[in-house]
Amino acid sequence: MKDIEKILATFDPATGRMDGAPLTQRFLHDLRRCFHDAAAFEQAAAAGNPLIYTVAGVEPGAGDGDLHYGVGMIMPGRIGDEYYMTKGHLHSWREAAEVYCGLAGEGVMLLEDEDGGNSRMVPLGAGKVVYVPGRTAHRTMNTGTVPLTYIGIYPAKAGHDYSTIARKNFTSIVVERNGAPAMVRRGTKA
Repeated sequence: MKDIEKILATFDPATGRMDGAPLTQRFLHDLRRCFHDAAAFEQAAAAGNPLIYTVAGVEPGAGDGDLHYGVGMIMPGRIGDEYYMTKGHLHSWREAAEVYCGLAGEGVMLLEDEDGGNSRMVPLGAGKVVYVPGRTAHRTMNTGTVPLTYIGIYPAKAGHDYSTIARKNFTSIVVERNGAPAMVRRGTKA
């Protein structure tokens, strides 16, 4: 890789695509058991397997002081009353923090302490920056009508632990109530 390719990337803030970066695509079927309304999920899955989100990731170095970053894009939509979302994750190196910078669209992040005891819903959209502390599970949702795009920046050694979330999920969810996002405990009616 040429030096300039290690320090400069070009991306499209509307689509989340980045020149030369590998693109991870997640479709509805990849998010089985993420949504709280299993019947609504099965009904939507029977109708098709739409693209829910993408992440274009860049890993310029792997040293102790290096950073990785990814440009994410989440499509607008809902399964039942729950917004399209990412799978969510903790970092393998639990102490690692992450910064999300909103580029376009409207959304929220669900932040939850690793023990599930404290959940927060934080707005993410154009011009907003969300700091995700270490030992915090995080999931991003599109609450708008156009794609939500953002960039996430984290330590190179952070790693991604999706298995813990796949096993126990978040204790809270974000649903649409009266035209706006609302956070409720999983399994309760709001």
